[in-house]
Formats: sequence, structure tokens, C-alpha cells
Amino acid sequence: MLTGKQKRFLRGMGHSLNPVITVGKGEISTPLVRETSEALEHHELIKVKILESCIMDRHEVADELAKACGAEVAQVLGRTFLLYRKAEEPKLELPKGK
Repeated sequence: MLTGKQKRFLRGMGHSLNPVITVGKGEISTPLVRETSEALEHHELIKVKILESCIMDRHEVADELAKACGAEVAQVLGRTFLLYRKAEEPKLELPKGK
């Protein structure tokens, strides 16, 4: 579970990122989960864009995709959200929690 301080840190890091995953009318499918998981392995922190054609709620999409990939939602802002999953060899050093 990410602390507030860690989420703020990740939001700052994610501000300049471009979306690497796009969720459309196909919504959350097995290939999308696999692609997202691979992106998380490579980047640790990714930005996901939700298209207008997606009928699911943005928070629901973020929560379901995070759960399917074993990641955590760092931020939901408009139609984009940030996902974080610690890598085996971490590239990002998160601030210490309590």
C-alpha cells in the first residue's frame, strides 16, 4: 500500500510521462492486462489513457486493471491514471513510509 507521500512523489514523476496503454471500447481484456503487466515490468510507473468509447467508470477501470496486474493506482486525473508496481530491480526510489 502506497502512503500519501509516496503517491505525491509518483504523481510528480508521472506528470511528464506519455500514456503507454490505451483503454477503449474493448475495455479490460486478457491481452490488455498482459500488455500492461509487461509495461509495468519495464517502466515501474506508467500512464494509462481511457478513451471516450470506454463505457466503464474511470475509477473502476483503474482499480480493475491495477488488481489484474498486481499494481497500485497512484493517481486518477481526468481520463488518465498512473499505475505503479515495484520491479524486481527497482529503478525508482520511493520516499520511506511510516
